[in-house]
Amino acid sequence: MPKVATIEQIRALEASADAAGVSYSEMMEMAGQAVCETILTRTTNISEQTILIIAGPGNNGGDGLVAARLLAEAGADVKVYCLRPRDKSDPNLKKANNANVFVADATNDQRWEVLTNLLRNADILVDAMLGIGARLPVTGAASDILKQVSKHIAKSDPALKVAVDCPSGYDCDTGEMDSNLIQADVTVTFGAAKVGQFIFPGADVLGELVLADIGWPPELEGLADVRLDLASDEMVTSLLPARPRNAHKGTFGTALIIAGSVSYTGAAYLAAAAAYRSGAGLVTVGVPTVIYPALAAQLPEATWVLIPSDLGVIAEKGVEVITEPLSRARALLLGPGWGTEKTTGRFLHSLLLGREGSSGSHMGFSTSGAQGSLSDTDDRSTLPNMVVDADGLKLLAKIDEWASLMPAPSVLTPHPGELAALTGLDKDEIQSNRTAIARRFAREWGHILVLKGAFTIIAAPDGRTALNPFATAALARAGTGDVLAGLITGFLAQGLEPYDAAVSGTYVHGLAGELAADSVGTEASVLAGDVLQLIPKAMAATIRRSEHPTI
Repeated sequence: MPKVATIEQIRALEASADAAGVSYSEMMEMAGQAVCETILTRTTNISEQTILIIAGPGNNGGDGLVAARLLAEAGADVKVYCLRPRDKSDPNLKKANNANVFVADATNDQRWEVLTNLLRNADILVDAMLGIGARLPVTGAASDILKQVSKHIAKSDPALKVAVDCPSGYDCDTGEMDSNLIQADVTVTFGAAKVGQFIFPGADVLGELVLADIGWPPELEGLADVRLDLASDEMVTSLLPARPRNAHKGTFGTALIIAGSVSYTGAAYLAAAAAYRSGAGLVTVGVPTVIYPALAAQLPEATWVLIPSDLGVIAEKGVEVITEPLSRARALLLGPGWGTEKTTGRFLHSLLLGREGSSGSHMGFSTSGAQGSLSDTDDRSTLPNMVVDADGLKLLAKIDEWASLMPAPSVLTPHPGELAALTGLDKDEIQSNRTAIARRFAREWGHILVLKGAFTIIAAPDGRTALNPFATAALARAGTGDVLAGLITGFLAQGLEPYDAAVSGTYVHGLAGELAADSVGTEASVLAGDVLQLIPKAMAATIRRSEHPTI
C-alpha cells in the first residue's frame, strides 16, 4: 500500500531496505529507470530529443546519471551538467560515459557558457540536483545554477520538465520552496510520497506526481510504522464491492438519505443519485413534503419518504415517519441541503436519542445539551451506519456530547469551516496541520473524519489515515459535497466498513472531478451534476488502471 512519509522516515526506510538486501545502488538503478520510463511514455520520437540532466553530487544526481544512460541507450541525445565534478570512480558516471553521454560541470564553466548552450538546445530538462536533501534557502553554486535555469526558462521553456524525487529547492516536509525553484511538469518520487508534496502552495510546482517502486518489500521493517496511506487505484479496487452474477437488489443494500429543503432542493437529488451510481441496490429518499414534486421525476429509481416540514425545512416531528424506513436501511445519510433551522436541529437531536418525535418528551434542542439520561433513552443500536454532512454537521455542533449519541463509527464529512464549527478551532489552524487535526478529532470522537479539500484526509479512531491524491478546482463548486456524501453512503449500504467506504468514496469522487474537467474542457465549468455523471467512468478507470499500473 503506498505511503506518505517524512524525510526522516524515508531515510530510515532506505537504510532498512539496504540492510534487508536491497542495496542503495539497486534502489538508484530502479529510480533512474523510473525517470527514464516516465520520459519515454510522455515523449514521441525519443531519438529526436535532446535531454539535459542537471545532476547533484549525491544520490539524487546518481539517479539522474542512471536515467541519462538509459535514455541514451533508448536513442536520445543526453547531456549531463553536474553541480560539481563526480568522482571518476563513480560506476554510474562510467556507465553514462560508455553510453556516450556528454558530461560537464559548473566548476569548469566560465560565465555559465556551457550551461547556457546546453539549455538552449534542450527539449527536455531533468532536475536531479538536490532532491529531498535540500536546505532552504539554496546557496552557493546550486543557487546560481537554479537562477541561470530559471532565467532561461522564462525566455524559452523546454517541452517537458521532470523533477527527480522533488524539484531542487523544495522542502519535502513543509512544502516550502526556494525562490529560484524550477517548476516541474512531472515529479517522479521514490518508495513513498513525501508529506510536503501535498501541502500548498508548494504542491502546485510539482506537476503530475508519479510514485515509483524502488524495490522495497511489503514487509520492510519500519514501513508499517508510516501511518499515512496514499489512496490508490489498487487500494480502492480491492475495497469495491463484488458484483456477483446471481445478485439481487437486496445484495447491495438500502441507503436512506434524509436531505433537502426548499432552499436546497438539488442536494437531495445529487446525494441520492450518487448513492445509486456507487452501486447501492435501493435508495430511499426522505425529503420535506413540499419539495417532493420537484424531485420525484428526476430520480424515478428511488423510493420516497415524505417528511413533515415547517416553512420548507424538515420539522421536528418528522422523526415519527422515518422509523420504518430506518429499520430497512443499511446506511443512513443526514444533512445535505437541510438548512440550520431549530426545528430541523430538534429533528436530528430526537433521532440521535432514539425518540419518536418530541411531542410529550422532555427534550428540547439547545446548546446546553440533552435533558434526560442517555442510559434510559439510548436506542442508537437501531440506527444503521451513518454519514453526517453539510448542515447536519452544523446542527451537531449545537448538541452537547453529540459524538456519544451517534452509532460508532459514523462518518463525518466536514470542510474546514464545518470542522471549525465542531471543534472551536480557527480554520487557518485546521488548514495548517490537516492530517494531525483530522487524526486528533477522529480519535477523540470515535468516528471516521473526512476532512474535505485539496488532498482530502480520511482518519479513523484507531489511527488509520489515508490521503486522497486529488486536488482539482473542478470540485470547488456547490453540490459536489452532496455527491461525495451520497457516494460514501452508497458504499456503506453495500457493506463496506465505514473507513473503507470513506476512502473509496473520496477517491472515486476526486477522479470523477478530474474526468469531468477533461470532459467539459475546463475546471471552471464543471457542475456537481457533471461529477455525478462521471462516477461510473471513474469507477471503471480505477479498476482498469489497477489491473495495468503504469508510471
